[in-house]
Amino acid sequence: MNDIAVAAPERKRGFGVKKAYDLLRTEILDLTLPPGSPIDEVQLADRLALSRTPIREALARLAMEGLIDTLPNRSTMVSNIDFLNLPAYFDAITLMYRVTTRLAAQNWRPDDLDAIATHQSEFSTAVANHDALAMISTNREFHAAIAEAGRNPYYTALFVRLLDDGRRLLRLYYQSFNDRPPPSVIDEHEDIIAAITARDIEASDRLAKAHADQIVRQIQKLLSWDQRQNIEL
Repeated sequence: MNDIAVAAPERKRGFGVKKAYDLLRTEILDLTLPPGSPIDEVQLADRLALSRTPIREALARLAMEGLIDTLPNRSTMVSNIDFLNLPAYFDAITLMYRVTTRLAAQNWRPDDLDAIATHQSEFSTAVANHDALAMISTNREFHAAIAEAGRNPYYTALFVRLLDDGRRLLRLYYQSFNDRPPPSVIDEHEDIIAAITARDIEASDRLAKAHADQIVRQIQKLLSWDQRQNIEL
């Protein structure tokens, strides 16, 4: 009985941390909480009926993911998107799309193709359901699986970091289609899978670049339009 009595508060605290983390992460990635928004621990604790301890643990996890910034006065805010450095970001992530897809075509093993196909199926389901947050997560897992197939852990780690850094940009991308992206987003993945499976390194490179380029163009178009309309993201 004593063991049960001790364990219960731990489960409750863990549940509280997850509850706060899941809610904040969803609202940040979905841009319900825009970049630069302040986060009031007291109001959040009241809203979720939690103490401030799990709230702070959830914020610490989000800070590690780069979604939350802690200011010198100990206040917290949603991290800003570095729009000034977007050209450098787009160059870096496009290069990693190409490099990891080339290596996957060269080095894949049968289990890799199974994993890639599974994530592609999950992505297709998310698109069909118009679930933007699921599209973001399944797209990330799809490209991470391709990177894993390339057998270079350094490239994989860098690419995954870039994908994670760009989650809110990808949210803007899907938002530009009202969360109903065209079928071509699925077709581009399928073409990449076919090229990797055929071990066609040059085609894999070309298709990965085209895939990255169309995402970048769409985001740039959206940001340019928003600037003309004087809309703050």
